Amino acid sequence: MPAPMPLPDPEAVEHTALDDVQGLSTGIVMCSLGLVLLTYMGFMTGQTAGAAVILAHLTGYSFGKVFFVINLPFYWLAVKRMGWEFTLKSLGCVTALSVCTDYMPLGFQIEHLNPILGVFFFGTVTGIGLLAIFRHGGSLGGLGIIALYIQDNFGFRAGYVQLIIDAVLFLIAALIFPFTVVFYSLIGAVILNGLIAFNHRRDRYIAR
Repeated sequence: MPAPMPLPDPEAVEHTALDDVQGLSTGIVMCSLGLVLLTYMGFMTGQTAGAAVILAHLTGYSFGKVFFVINLPFYWLAVKRMGWEFTLKSLGCVTALSVCTDYMPLGFQIEHLNPILGVFFFGTVTGIGLLAIFRHGGSLGGLGIIALYIQDNFGFRAGYVQLIIDAVLFLIAALIFPFTVVFYSLIGAVILNGLIAFNHRRDRYIAR
């Protein structure tokens, strides 16, 4: 019987402050780009970002402003369950993402984007961005905090938690939005959460 694979040495992967800054910054830029593509196509996503997209559409406020405000109630849970370092990193990431998604479109214009290619770009870019944020001890707030809390305390992967939440959200969206919008949006959400589920595993990566 083969011996089990040893876990990585925590000392070998400990992140410095500079590591966290570059990792979180990279994740924020990638997630912002993914959300800009998503909103350009008029699609939605799951989690708190999905709720922000819907509310921004209904209220006329920008995605960034709505996303920042609806995340505020979740920081109490983050402090109580995940600690101040995680909470402050998450607050910083949410704030930076809110600003980036509002102002990034000023720097470039999209003339045409095939919806299938667009949701693939969204799911992949945003998924990799979230992995960078998760692995440097942060999150994009909201339901992502709950997903990470469940994974860290019960061993149920964060990506699967988010898939379950998204399934409920998309069932509700199917009653409100056109079928094509829900269909393409669901593809993007599956790509994003599948990427996180396959790659964000504590038995493969340990960071402090």
